[in-house]
Amino acid sequence: MIRLKKVMLLLLLTFSFSAFADEPMLHETAFSIVQESMGKGKPNFVEVGSESCHSCKVMGKMLYKVAKKYPSYNISFVNVKKERQAAYDLKIRMIPTQLIFDKDGREVYRHVGVLATNDLLELFKTYKFDVQ
Repeated sequence: MIRLKKVMLLLLLTFSFSAFADEPMLHETAFSIVQESMGKGKPNFVEVGSESCHSCKVMGKMLYKVAKKYPSYNISFVNVKKERQAAYDLKIRMIPTQLIFDKDGREVYRHVGVLATNDLLELFKTYKFDVQ
């Protein structure tokens, strides 16, 4: 009976993780495109990470949902595994790192690690992403 419970638990965990893995992640944006969009009168949220980083995937999935719900927000994912110069230019030390640039292109916020969904949504309000 105990062995059956262990097998059932293992199957449940496997199914849970595979369901999580199927969620879409925010698509990569070339750093050059991110740079072009800065300072154009709207704030920019830049997620810096890698597709091979678990915490980056968690953030990428949260940001995908936010971007779907609020398509007018400037939200980008820069993959520093592919764009190492971007990591250097942005002074990235650890991933994931979230950056917010104001409407004039100045960095006004930096966070390293995973943000809670509520904190993320509060940042979008604080830095007026919803102002057109």
